[in-house]
Amino acid sequence: MKIAMIGAGYVGLVSAACLSDFGHEVICVDQDSDRITCLQRGEMPIYEPGLAGLVKQNVAAKRLFFTEDLHAAVPDAEAVFIAVGTPERRGDGHADLHYIWAAAQQIAAALAGYTVVITKSTVPVGTNRQLAAMMRQARPDAAFDVVSNAEFLREGAAIGDFMRPDRIIIGVESARAAKVMEAIYRPLFLRDFPVVKTDLESAETIKYAANAFLAMKVSFINEMATLCEKTGADIKKVATGIGLDGRIGRNFLKAGPGYGGSCFPKDTQALIRMGQDFGAPQTLVEQVVAVNESVKRRMVEKLRALCGGGFAHMTVAILGVTFKPETDDIREAPSLSIIAALLGEGAQLRACDPQGWRNGAALLPGVTWHKDAYAAAQGAHLVVVLTEWNAFRALDLHRLAKAMATPRLADLRNIYDRQAALDAGFIAYTAVGR
Repeated sequence: MKIAMIGAGYVGLVSAACLSDFGHEVICVDQDSDRITCLQRGEMPIYEPGLAGLVKQNVAAKRLFFTEDLHAAVPDAEAVFIAVGTPERRGDGHADLHYIWAAAQQIAAALAGYTVVITKSTVPVGTNRQLAAMMRQARPDAAFDVVSNAEFLREGAAIGDFMRPDRIIIGVESARAAKVMEAIYRPLFLRDFPVVKTDLESAETIKYAANAFLAMKVSFINEMATLCEKTGADIKKVATGIGLDGRIGRNFLKAGPGYGGSCFPKDTQALIRMGQDFGAPQTLVEQVVAVNESVKRRMVEKLRALCGGGFAHMTVAILGVTFKPETDDIREAPSLSIIAALLGEGAQLRACDPQGWRNGAALLPGVTWHKDAYAAAQGAHLVVVLTEWNAFRALDLHRLAKAMATPRLADLRNIYDRQAALDAGFIAYTAVGR
């Protein structure tokens, strides 16, 4: 099957590479000429484990192509995916859909023959019907159907998630379009991965509800962590104890500095705004967001207390700036708020992150970057573990403490044991909920 993927960002590029690996002929379209040139040279504009090899393999097999020319890519495609960004709209929390509308207008103009237009982007409830109406108005002569097919890819594990999904959500209301979707995902259908076919509105809601629920688990365990610190309980043991309940599950029950990334922050805000628009307030989600913001402030308070009340004239080494390991994404990462607070109070900041420097160097101009954790800690007064990269999971604590001017460790991912840190020479140690 011939497929056009509009958008060569994280979702579009991963989806295009995986669909081409299924045997489809996929042409990936993006208006960013630098990004397309980079991809045509075989260079990846984002970091995702396994992606470079998958792209190279399918380009070589002549199943995956890249272009800036949407009007050349769409006419021959049997299916066109829209995978453009829907960031939080500045000032009001609503999803910014101007990339969606622009793509829809261009796709409508380029249609030639029956085509299934598939929204892969995360969009508010009602968007797909509006998109269909807009396209029909622009091209009343065109034959097409609109399908909602939101992604559930975790950064750092996206290829595995695409190839072995928990479920495939398809919002489709046409038998003809349903057959096209079955053809696209036939390799997954044959392996009996769960497929949920719904109306458009249900498919749109599922995406937001899933992300909001996961964000809720993160905020819940972080509130429990605060209670544990007050009572003397250990949040790691509490999380294990409740996570073994099959009704709750273990995932997303790790206390830390809060959630971030490209999905949870914007999707929770968008769900709150949708609730307000439809007269169905999402008060629980509102509290999830409020807790997440308070957690980041509490992390700064913990660091301040560890340093005797302030950061003036102190050198602080930050280990990890990305919102999670195995990605170069620092969008809405807790590190951004924490680093800003440290810089604002006069700290000298050093940072080490295996991939975060790619985006962090431009976004965090007041930070000096190091490739090695020990080099970052040299002469520092405080080391803060903010992202649980493997490179930071088994540090030589003796060596780390010895390199520092004043050995203090803020383990905000609960990787190390307090007594082991103190035995290694640290004079002060703090974690989350322990």
